[in-house]
Amino acid sequence: MPMPSVPEGLSVGGQPIWADIAFWVFAVCSVGFGYRVLKSQSMVRATLALLGSFANVGAIILLMAANYLGVALIFMMTVEMTVMVLFMVAFMMNPAGLNPMQMVHQPKVAACAGWVTFIAGGGLAAFADLPRRSLSGIGDPTAALGTELLGDSMLVFETVGVTLLATMVGAVVLSSKRSRFGAQSGDEGSLPPMLDPVLGIYPEGVLPRPASGEHSMDMGSGAG
Repeated sequence: MPMPSVPEGLSVGGQPIWADIAFWVFAVCSVGFGYRVLKSQSMVRATLALLGSFANVGAIILLMAANYLGVALIFMMTVEMTVMVLFMVAFMMNPAGLNPMQMVHQPKVAACAGWVTFIAGGGLAAFADLPRRSLSGIGDPTAALGTELLGDSMLVFETVGVTLLATMVGAVVLSSKRSRFGAQSGDEGSLPPMLDPVLGIYPEGVLPRPASGEHSMDMGSGAG
């Protein structure tokens, strides 16, 4: 689809001025969100700030006309960070991952490494004589990118992806209410196999549900 013509005076270096403005807005927001990742004292807020930083980087990639990479980055980071936040809220020891905690280990070393990386990367972007070569005749850019990244390992990565999906589905099934032992008392859950079926000994800490009309009895280790 051809780009709309830009009126005279609304372009810089042959590029529409709105693209330059959008780049700087996304760049500043990305750095700002990244700063909040390190300064936040909540893992949930830090994760959401990291999502914001990645989303702005994805928007910059879209401005560079790399639509596949930009959309893939935004999509992957949105799903990944959302799942991470849900797990933090559900399973962290402090309430919902909102208690104050230190986000950075060895802060002085981390700060020095961050500044060195930032200055080196910024210097390369600002002063390096980057090549200016137009790409033509490469066919489908998505297929070319996949071949460049994975090469002959494409089938292996696709197989691993399906395997990971099956693993996640299996983990959900095994952690469900019925568990991998199957239902023993209808919808009330299930129990692991007995250590001694003859004596009726269950693993230590397991308390079987009594049958109708019977009193509850602790069938821990050593119970008969």
